[in-house]
Amino acid sequence: MNHDGLAKSRRNFLKKSAAGLVGAAVLPSLAVAEEAPKKVKVVSRPLGKTGITLPIISMGVMNADNPKLVEAALDSGLVHLDTAWFYQGGRNEEMVGSVMKNRKRDSVVISTKIWEPRDRSTGLFPKEATAETFLEKFNTSLKRLQMDYVDILYLHSISEKEAVMFEPYLEAMVNLKKQGKVRHLGVSTHRNEPTVLRAAADSKVFEIVLTSYNFRMTNLKEVESAIEYAASKGLGIVAMKTQAGLYWDGKEKQRPINMKAALKWALQNKNVHTAIPGFTTFDQLELDVSVMADLALTAQEKADLVPPKDLEVSAGLYCQQCGQCLNQCPKGLEIPTMMRSYMYAYGYKNLEQAKQTLELTESKGNPCTQCAVCTVNCAMQFDVKNRVTDIARLRDVPGDFLA
Repeated sequence: MNHDGLAKSRRNFLKKSAAGLVGAAVLPSLAVAEEAPKKVKVVSRPLGKTGITLPIISMGVMNADNPKLVEAALDSGLVHLDTAWFYQGGRNEEMVGSVMKNRKRDSVVISTKIWEPRDRSTGLFPKEATAETFLEKFNTSLKRLQMDYVDILYLHSISEKEAVMFEPYLEAMVNLKKQGKVRHLGVSTHRNEPTVLRAAADSKVFEIVLTSYNFRMTNLKEVESAIEYAASKGLGIVAMKTQAGLYWDGKEKQRPINMKAALKWALQNKNVHTAIPGFTTFDQLELDVSVMADLALTAQEKADLVPPKDLEVSAGLYCQQCGQCLNQCPKGLEIPTMMRSYMYAYGYKNLEQAKQTLELTESKGNPCTQCAVCTVNCAMQFDVKNRVTDIARLRDVPGDFLA
């Protein structure tokens, strides 16, 4: 075996070893069917007033690393691929670009996202921040994608009204649109969604909001009211996190949520114009695409969206990022971000994304060791101390071992 072969074998061995963090699970993208799903009836909705009409199912590419799967998604009738500058260390955008080499550019809607650091206690961008690194990241995205423009550019993971309207990034995005490098401007949000949705709608600049939306959110009335408001103002609404963390329980039992039912539930809201479920196998693609055949929930699917009665705690893996834990933790840990990392590891089996997300926090090692009792009362019933202790181990795994 040559040197490159040895290096590849070593990386594969280490990746499998690191997967012990998630119960020795292999990455789901390795399990694929041999045949792509057939085309089915495509149900489409206008993406607000953007002039774009999309199938109600789009592809969240974050966890996928198989170009054949992306090609199959497009061949099935999907037309929208959602990626980001930081997914898989940039390889995700590169893969999308490679797929698009054999496609007409205007036949596919491409969205990407740029994340910029912000104050960890307020969620705001530093006052001294400039658009320099934002533009550098965006230009890198275009190079990876091998494109002259993207259809949608998101300012990513915003949680506060002031961040929505942060002038340096707002001006940079408007200029990119004037230059023809971006067709439409958007903002994405995992937390404090009603505030972000309303701020984006009132901005007169943003045209699309990518928002968390699923049947397990405890603030559904507020979220749905804000979605309705934004849609009434002509904004396109794209739903993410529709599968609510994938599992009813945590890593120990892994009782899956009915994925088809969860996706149907989200898309029954006609103010949601498309959803970007992440799939990594051909079977998952076929399941998601089949939702368009009939959005009505069957009696069994409705029953499947109710927590199993025999679960002692139905916390699951989905953290709704409500932030009520932030003021409860004496160490001021960024618990919502850590819980997203935990979900990426144990739900999506994406250790690389889990580590990247964990590294957005300032904590070092296991920050919970000095607390005998955890004072955090989680709205989702998470055992916060155990989960932080568990996911903190990922910091010690070199990132290139997970790539």
